[in-house]
Amino acid sequence: MIDATPLLRAYGHYRLGRLARQVPAEVQQQQLLRLVRHAAGTRFGRAHRFDRITSVADFQQSVPLRDYDDFWRDYLAPSFPQVIDAAWPGRIPLFALTSGTTTGRTKYIPVTAEMCRSNRRAALDLLVHHCANRPDSRILSGRNFMLGGSTALNQEAPGIHSGDLSGIAAADVPWWARPYYFPPRDLALIADWERKVEILAERSLHERILSINGTPSWLLLFFERLAALRPQAPRRLASFYPDLEMLVHGGISFAPYRDRFAAWLEGSHAELREVYPASEGFIALADRGPGDGLRMLLDSGLFFEFIPVEELEATAPRRHWIADAQTGVDYALAISSCAGLWAYVLGDVVRLINRDPPRLLVTGRTSYFLSAYGEHLNGEEIEQAVLEASGAIGRQVADFSVGAAPLSRATPQGRHVFVVEFAEGPPDPEALAKFAADTDAALSRRNDDYRAHRTRGQMLPPRVLAVPPGGFATWMKARGRLGGQNKVPRVINDAALFSALLGFFEVISA
Repeated sequence: MIDATPLLRAYGHYRLGRLARQVPAEVQQQQLLRLVRHAAGTRFGRAHRFDRITSVADFQQSVPLRDYDDFWRDYLAPSFPQVIDAAWPGRIPLFALTSGTTTGRTKYIPVTAEMCRSNRRAALDLLVHHCANRPDSRILSGRNFMLGGSTALNQEAPGIHSGDLSGIAAADVPWWARPYYFPPRDLALIADWERKVEILAERSLHERILSINGTPSWLLLFFERLAALRPQAPRRLASFYPDLEMLVHGGISFAPYRDRFAAWLEGSHAELREVYPASEGFIALADRGPGDGLRMLLDSGLFFEFIPVEELEATAPRRHWIADAQTGVDYALAISSCAGLWAYVLGDVVRLINRDPPRLLVTGRTSYFLSAYGEHLNGEEIEQAVLEASGAIGRQVADFSVGAAPLSRATPQGRHVFVVEFAEGPPDPEALAKFAADTDAALSRRNDDYRAHRTRGQMLPPRVLAVPPGGFATWMKARGRLGGQNKVPRVINDAALFSALLGFFEVISA
């Protein structure tokens, strides 16, 4: 195999020079106006007078914010799957199926040829920043492993397909990159996740793996399979992939998994690199080290808007963009894209930590707010409380979900139920009681509304259900959502979905 890393470095020198010269506001306005001009003749463009838009202010005045349901109802559903000239010129050839994290409902996100090119450029930027941070890298001298969904796509109509975004990306790998990509096409097509993991684990041990990319929870399960194949080897990635340079993760918060990954990476010279790829577009990636935030991709066919979270349900929320968004504020992120999404609210909550170049942290989901009784907890507060409580009992949390117990005559006060999978198995009753109490105390310290509800007796202490190792994977499999880009929902506000989770583990939530 030819080592193409020197060619990557040459391109990287050019690309980094362009990035260094970027003026964020200028680049973003250029992106928006280019998108608007391209889509002016579509049904959406005509309805929103794209021909008269000459600035960001014009756009924000003409185009209201929309969520998926609005966009689906008005511009996708009427002709689906033959969506032609609705919000982007031509026919939409691909639809990325989301995992339906919080509700279990599948969404169809349009993917155009322009969006595929945008995603490929983002992947190349990832390698550029890796080489910039690691001058001795030989990242294109071996295989780069994508642990994603199946590339076998569903045919919705002749020439129109749908599937997992990671599968779409794997099928779209350019010819020049295929020698450096793993798995090969025949293995990437396997739809059965468990069978796929078995085969990929065995085959990958015979390859020179330089990087591995996937969702943290599924990567950990994959590592366990590697360890089972070589039980005599130390439980370290260096035992299986001695040349590993980079471990790429994204899709969910990494905080609950950080300690377990640190153990797997002990003795390895691989570095962690976080990415923020959504089905709607590749938003940002780490150009520095862990904790330094993710650099937003300003010139890849996306225009970003930032809406203060507390104003999201307002009649006329303030809409900031790169020119005036502030650091340290929690914003709901909206995008307009080269796939024909316009002022589309993603559902993610982000916080800018730098403005030039713009870097952000993903702090949660707009749906990851638990306020069944007026307690107003956000996902970040819940996650940090669980991490603090698990550290206090010396246990690592593999996964967890939380929701509100239904009210009844017997329990008129509210209470939260935490369903927790501990990596080492359920703790003893005393440790579990401490975990529940420490979670309660941490939430009270972080959130005044929660503390008021607890001290006034409006809410009971949280209940914790400890499930056996692998419990969440079993539940996800039962839902048909094992592996790929599917994610365990952290906060479940859908009563039916939460009842199904509790029922799966034979728990009566009353």
